Amino acid sequence: MRIRKLFKFENAHIVRNCSSERCKHSIHGHSYQIELILEATRLDHGQMVYDFGLLKSSIKDIIDSFDHAICFWNKDDPEYVAACKKFSARWISLPVSPSAEQFSRVIFFWAQEILRQTQMQNGEADVSVYSVIAHETATGYAQCFADDVANDQMGQLVLEDFEFSEQVRAEWTDSELYAKLIRGESFTNPTVTMQVQTEQVQSDV
Repeated sequence: MRIRKLFKFENAHIVRNCSSERCKHSIHGHSYQIELILEATRLDHGQMVYDFGLLKSSIKDIIDSFDHAICFWNKDDPEYVAACKKFSARWISLPVSPSAEQFSRVIFFWAQEILRQTQMQNGEADVSVYSVIAHETATGYAQCFADDVANDQMGQLVLEDFEFSEQVRAEWTDSELYAKLIRGESFTNPTVTMQVQTEQVQSDV
């Protein structure tokens, strides 16, 4: 079973080394739409793959980091990187190019890591990210699967290689969100009181 949650943000970037002259030399922005698709082979006690409400916490915060921010490749010209940090309160430093393809990989990577470190409380089982689709324009998107995240030829993704501006971190529900993720600390979902007893609930107790 799969479910889909849509997220939206506005973001600016330069995509170095690409074919388009406009895109590789000039700062420009897009209205992104991100489709996060989760899957599981079993439903929780509410008979859901994963409650949509739970996606409004850490995963929503980490994706919202992109909103009204400028993203840059940490290998870019140091003067450009310094200017981004100086003139924008919201920025993200990436170990890969800020392309739609890499946005889909990065968001998959972050969401999967958060799920792995989440202590489930409502009978959820084997919930994982199936795919992330990053719509950059009305006519173009990039879609990422697990194999793409693990493919070092597309750029290695390591938690410690990302950096968020102070303003971005301050606007998370928990300003220590990413530090906790790096440290491997648990994210705990809220406890749930059973209103209807089912066979599945009884077998879990």
